[in-house]
Amino acid sequence: MTDVITSDKVATVSLADADGNMDKLAQDLGNSFVEYGFAIVKDHGIPQDLIDRAYAMAEQYFALPEEVKKKYHVEGGGGARGYTPFGVETAKGANAYDLKEFYHVGRDLPEGHRFRDHMDDNVWPEEIEGFKETFQELYAEFDKAGAKLLSAVERFLGIEEGFLVDAIEDGNSVMRMLHYPPIPAQPGEHIRAGAHGDINAITLLLGAEEAGLQLLTREGKWLDVKPGPGELAINIGDMLDRLTNGYLPSTQHRVINPAPERASASRYSMPFFLHFRSDFEIKALPSCVPEGEEPKYPPITADEYLQQRLREIKLK
Repeated sequence: MTDVITSDKVATVSLADADGNMDKLAQDLGNSFVEYGFAIVKDHGIPQDLIDRAYAMAEQYFALPEEVKKKYHVEGGGGARGYTPFGVETAKGANAYDLKEFYHVGRDLPEGHRFRDHMDDNVWPEEIEGFKETFQELYAEFDKAGAKLLSAVERFLGIEEGFLVDAIEDGNSVMRMLHYPPIPAQPGEHIRAGAHGDINAITLLLGAEEAGLQLLTREGKWLDVKPGPGELAINIGDMLDRLTNGYLPSTQHRVINPAPERASASRYSMPFFLHFRSDFEIKALPSCVPEGEEPKYPPITADEYLQQRLREIKLK
């Protein structure tokens, strides 16, 4: 059985440094990514009152009757928009489904946009006043914070300024409202989220201060990830792993079931999965491929990779 350890070695960085000390932000963030695939970010600039409002609305939605929530399930949509019921998503290679339900909000694109066939329209629950406006605003704030983080990653990698930020413009990024209900008396092999790597470029996660999030270290030990209140847990996704030829690793992580005294409590969190635009070719950066070696992965577009992974986790 893999050991669990607790450590403060995952770097906590201030996103405020993006406006005055980008070199420090880039090095601290990049070094933590290289070692753990994770970092913790404070001073991210997302207004706390907006976060509080969004959490309150997410709780209202998940408290609705099942038949009402399921009105917003998009059949055949791969979970890209609207509601995905409890017990559907399953980690790649796992048999046990995750103990969670979630709701997805994506990018709004105008009619005639070249990526309209890759991104469905959002669906908005009519039962909760202000839901659409709140999550459109929060989505935009996450998008902005993600661009600042990628600017720091560009600096750390020594690549052209704006390369990664341009790659996420009109990307298929998704905001997820997650609800982990109280744990059943006998959950068996099921846990709140099985060990997995994220599909996207980077993930910005609100709500990880509630215990349960763990990453798997290079040494094969599970490490608790514990941001402070209001801080973000940030991790590298598979797309950025492929782009950097594994230099910035997409670390396996999970959400374990709570201690018995917390088993009757729900857990909520909000990850923002920052994606490259659909036609962006994910091809190993030359600077990340050692001389005389071939890249670990063949080139693939972001949309092709997304569709492949959605099938693997049983959303398609």
